[in-house]
Amino acid sequence: MTKSRRGDSKPGKPLHDVRVLVGRAHHQAGSLSRELRKLGADVLEIPFIEIRKPRSFQPLDTALQNLRNYDWLILTSVNGVEAMWDRLAKLRLNKKSVRHLKIAAIGPATKSSIEDRGSKVHVVPKEYVAESVVKSLRKQVKGKRVLLVRAKVARDVIPRELRKAGAQVDVFEAYETVVPKSSHTRLRAALRSAKTRPDVITFTSSSTVKNFVTLLGRQRPAKQRPSNLEGITFASIGPVTSATLRELHLEVDVEAEQYTIPGLIKAIVTSIRPL
Repeated sequence: MTKSRRGDSKPGKPLHDVRVLVGRAHHQAGSLSRELRKLGADVLEIPFIEIRKPRSFQPLDTALQNLRNYDWLILTSVNGVEAMWDRLAKLRLNKKSVRHLKIAAIGPATKSSIEDRGSKVHVVPKEYVAESVVKSLRKQVKGKRVLLVRAKVARDVIPRELRKAGAQVDVFEAYETVVPKSSHTRLRAALRSAKTRPDVITFTSSSTVKNFVTLLGRQRPAKQRPSNLEGITFASIGPVTSATLRELHLEVDVEAEQYTIPGLIKAIVTSIRPL
């Protein structure tokens, strides 16, 4: 990795002299940025993704008002947890309304967010991807009714495979992700300037990858990495995100072994300061 001297990073720390571009949604960037700075990184935040409410909450609200009809609840992100519990509050439904449900969370951050709201999580897959959720639940959901709360655009692995396993799966949108218009100019400017050009760019979901490409103004996937991205390390949170990078002809330089923010940070540090 080619690095330039930074005046604001601290020598002796593993990410000293490394500029990292964090592309998470604005309200979620804090935890990743904070931990990177603790390790000496110079952090630049330009969101590749923006979280918005769906056009209507009516379908989700109707499902929440009829939670007694469901056996399982599956949540695949912290955003989904936040949106669902916000709707529960607006509908004046308390935590007793979900007490009868078996709850599956896709990973530790989602699990923690659910538990912070007073509910018990029964299943967290070994790997934090849709395929592992299916593997964990396939034998438990036959003949059961499952509520899946997720983003407007998401992979259909979970509902498709659980239906094959004999479950009745209802899918409801709790939020949608869009490309932040203000990031277009900022990203291009950051890549042009030696003072802001990143050494590492983090990708924490397939949506961040796709939106990154959109923000660059690419109408179709290039055959190889564009010249303005040469020398920059692409760090992926896990295999699904990595697959999207490769589909768009953007090499995966770093992939987290554990598909979490701490796992991503560890992978970045290891790639820069090998043991």
